[in-house]
Amino acid sequence: MTIEQVKYELKNHIGDDVTIKYHLGRNKYEKYRVTIKELYNYVFLVEMKNEYTKEIKSFSYSDIITKTIHIDY
Repeated sequence: MTIEQVKYELKNHIGDDVTIKYHLGRNKYEKYRVTIKELYNYVFLVEMKNEYTKEIKSFSYSDIITKTIHIDY
């Protein structure tokens, strides 16, 4: 998988609610329910939905390629 393929896949899901599973190492994971907001050259932004606040997080496309994060559409 290349960065262009990842960008193309994410472009089709801008504005969609997705689940991101973030690998922390040693079989530890964090799960986020997010909305894909914007795509940039090297990173993409997601908005986390919380009862009290809205938090923006950024991830790089290489995080997907190296399987640091997994996105369920």
